[in-house]
Amino acid sequence: MTKQPHELALMAESGRLLASVFEMLDRTALTGLSTLEIDTLVERFIVDDLQARPASKGQYGYGFVLNSSINEEVCHGVPSPSKVLKDGDIVNLDITLEKSGFIADSSKTYLVGDVNPAARKLVQTTYEALWMGIRAVRPGARLGDVGYAIERHAKRHGYSVVREYCGHGIGREMHEEPQVLHFGKPGTGLVLREGMVFTIEPMLNRGRRNVRTEDDGWTVVTRDGSLSAQFEHTVAVTASGVSVLTLRADEHAMLNRMKIAA
Repeated sequence: MTKQPHELALMAESGRLLASVFEMLDRTALTGLSTLEIDTLVERFIVDDLQARPASKGQYGYGFVLNSSINEEVCHGVPSPSKVLKDGDIVNLDITLEKSGFIADSSKTYLVGDVNPAARKLVQTTYEALWMGIRAVRPGARLGDVGYAIERHAKRHGYSVVREYCGHGIGREMHEEPQVLHFGKPGTGLVLREGMVFTIEPMLNRGRRNVRTEDDGWTVVTRDGSLSAQFEHTVAVTASGVSVLTLRADEHAMLNRMKIAA
């Protein structure tokens, strides 16, 4: 489960490129775009500008480069020309990228136009929960510490944590060991070692945690119709802490705020 220094260097490059995809989307006005248009935009950027491969396309028979999950959609939303983003929506864009044989995975929930305060709070709390999990990563810590930190923050704000989906090891394959749960008990689970690389990707619901899969076989929604948000980063365990391989330029302040040692 651990990567060698040269493999980590290649993974860091994949992560840097993937971060630039989100930075491109940050500069894009999403209101009025269909999720299929966003998928096409991202594919062209990854292939033409970055000379990389969109790793999700063709994986498990999936035909697109990203997942686009709107409002009550929890994850795995399928891009469509009929799903047009409108003012007040929240949308999670989950994107993967492979370069030089190694894959990076990240997602961000975007606020589309004028979003109401309740939805903004859910999105902000989910982002904070991701960073609570990241802050728990260090050699000698356990995966239960990561899940506990996320779940505690979510519950403090009155949100539930989806349990059916989890983070995962990543490298030459999209999904490797270990599984990274977003709930748990401190001091339990696998001991983290330097060189491990995995994703942390909590999904928080405003209502109950229960979910179901739509008839398309992909899109997962909340059973009670409540809003859901998600954020994801690919991280590596370092000698002294954690390195966020998919860190975006605007997130360096978060490292300082959370007092995270790389």
